[in-house]
Amino acid sequence: MNFTELGFVRVAAVHPPVRLADPAGNAAEILAAARRASEQGAAVALFPELCLTGYSCEDLFQSRDLLGGVRRALSDLARDAAPLPLALVVGAPYQAPDGRLYDCAFVLQDGRIRGAVPKIHLPNYGEFYERRWFASGAGVDLPIVDDQLGEFRLSPRQLFERGRMTFAIEVCEDLWSPVPPSGEHALAGAQVIFNPSASNDWVSKADYRRQLVQQQSGRLNAAYVYVSCGPTESTKDVVFGGHALIAENGAIVAEGGRFAFDGALICADLDLDRIDHDRTRNMTFGSSPSSRSRYAVEKLGELPKLSALQRTYPRTPFVPDDPATIGERAREILTIQSTGLARRLKLGGCTVPVLGLSGGLDSTLAVLVAVEAVKKLGAPASTVQAISMPGPGTTERTRSAAAALAARLGVSFREIPIGAAVAQHFKDIGHDPSQHDVVYENAQARERTQILFDLANKLQGIVVGTGDMSELALGWCTYNGDHMAAYGVNGSVPKTLVKHLVRWHAEHVADAPTRTVLEGILATTISPELLPPGASGEIAQSTEELVGPYVLHDFFLYHHVRWGAGPKKILALAVPTFSADYSPELIRRWLRVFIERFYRQQFKRTTLPPGPKVGSVSLSPRGDLRMPDEVDPESLLKDL
Repeated sequence: MNFTELGFVRVAAVHPPVRLADPAGNAAEILAAARRASEQGAAVALFPELCLTGYSCEDLFQSRDLLGGVRRALSDLARDAAPLPLALVVGAPYQAPDGRLYDCAFVLQDGRIRGAVPKIHLPNYGEFYERRWFASGAGVDLPIVDDQLGEFRLSPRQLFERGRMTFAIEVCEDLWSPVPPSGEHALAGAQVIFNPSASNDWVSKADYRRQLVQQQSGRLNAAYVYVSCGPTESTKDVVFGGHALIAENGAIVAEGGRFAFDGALICADLDLDRIDHDRTRNMTFGSSPSSRSRYAVEKLGELPKLSALQRTYPRTPFVPDDPATIGERAREILTIQSTGLARRLKLGGCTVPVLGLSGGLDSTLAVLVAVEAVKKLGAPASTVQAISMPGPGTTERTRSAAAALAARLGVSFREIPIGAAVAQHFKDIGHDPSQHDVVYENAQARERTQILFDLANKLQGIVVGTGDMSELALGWCTYNGDHMAAYGVNGSVPKTLVKHLVRWHAEHVADAPTRTVLEGILATTISPELLPPGASGEIAQSTEELVGPYVLHDFFLYHHVRWGAGPKKILALAVPTFSADYSPELIRRWLRVFIERFYRQQFKRTTLPPGPKVGSVSLSPRGDLRMPDEVDPESLLKDL
């Protein structure tokens, strides 16, 4: 597979050992590192600021011998790196024809210099003294014709295009300035920003540096590749750690260790589709004035083919990997849900939350949220009205779990069997109850919804919806049945996250008896229980056997809605991610189900009740996902 066609590009950030004031020796180190980066499939390799001389040469930067050596080393490096299928971004001093000395980043490819970007912001405080040696590159735009170095442009306003990737460069302190040049670079079309740096280390500075890179990549809807020089620089007054960072859309995707005397190299696969997708949907970016007309564009040819990804993806993208983070997220999500419901309960004097409690995961989370909501309003847990409505498909396991949970939480509980009402309804509409078809199933769901709304009227309350986002994505709900409520607290919570929220509550909030009840619910097969139980009373209808595993569907949902990935790309990401549990054929099968149901069931989401958004993905028709009901998914399914 060619992952380049799916929008991926591999980049490298390298800090080689430096030999102070030895351009030829440093060129050899850079070339060796470039070869290693090329072997790993990188399309661009970034090296530190002034790495051709060493950053800490101080007054030696004014030496004609050193500057002459730089020119020879640059020329030799460009020539020797010509066979490599990657571009190099290399830091070196450059004396312009007018005599000014600039701290530059040179782009080398195909045996020649393709451009030089001068540093704009020169720090002259604390341990930094750069204005002693260098001129600012602000406003510089010079076409250079050099007998030794060839023809290239010297300007900070340059874009370099390689295949689908457009990149630009800012140097070290430029990022730390009040208005970094990378902002203008991004608005000119740069998807990737490279920053060759020389940033020394002191306690906690690495944390701040990491935040700068991470936040700038998020602010620009871009990738940001950063590398600083390492500990082989002079340690006379400061120590350089060689920090290497690669970020994309506000997240660190690769980070190197620091303080390695033999240098370091990191690579990461950047997703250009993600960058373009976020720029399309973020109209704050889209409505900002374009700066492209002020930029020169240098074309570097096509990207090398990327036949495999180094990048890995979490199996449950909605659930943090770190247990500590799960706790923080769980508290925040439950607070958002309960605050949204509490505000709703203050509306129009309807202060009683009414919900169906089935003994399943979704209604369990909903009742936990409802209890927190009434607490916020100073009301007791008994204000919550939890209604169990056993029907033809209800098992004793879920029926008893609902009653036990209600008792442990102290909510008001009532059981209203629906068997007789549904039987009468079948008689009224002339349906044979032995036909366990869609009519048989949906009639039960709609009977329960009718009961809840009528009780809410009677109790001056509102019906709290329990359905989750994964069910809504698949349309796995009955239209005007469990699909409908006055306020859906779980509408933007995917099933995989529902399970983790309930588990977190069981492990960190609940007392021992309540924990036992919750653990039993967590162990129960996910089912709507709309078909009669098996011969021994077990659940006969498994949702995941019918529509597929939720762990797969949530993965599909995240990548399709959050990042705009199409079926072909989702399949390419899912196969290695789930290779231990699912075959490529099975993943393809359930992905087809997801795409078909996601588009054909949009009509249900068009009429969704209100509910709080808790994460970056939401299917609300009033906010995050506005699309017609009539989209035919067949054109998308052709990719599979």
